[in-house]
Amino acid sequence: MSKTKYSDKAQDKIGKVMHEFKEGKLKSSSGKKVTSRKQAVAIGISEAREDGLKVPAKKKK
Repeated sequence: MSKTKYSDKAQDKIGKVMHEFKEGKLKSSSGKKVTSRKQAVAIGISEAREDGLKVPAKKKK
C-alpha cells in the first residue's frame, strides 16, 4: 500500500493553512470563516497547487 506523496514545501503550506484554521483566522473565498477541518485541508492543497508545489492529482471518478 503506497502513501500519497506531497513535497516538503507543500506540507509546510498545508501546515500554515491548518494553523490559521486552528486560530480561527482562515477565511473561504466568500469571506466567511472556515469551520470544517476538511475544507481547511482542501484550501491548503489548493493553495499549494496554485504555487506549483508537488501535490498529487485530483482523484478521478
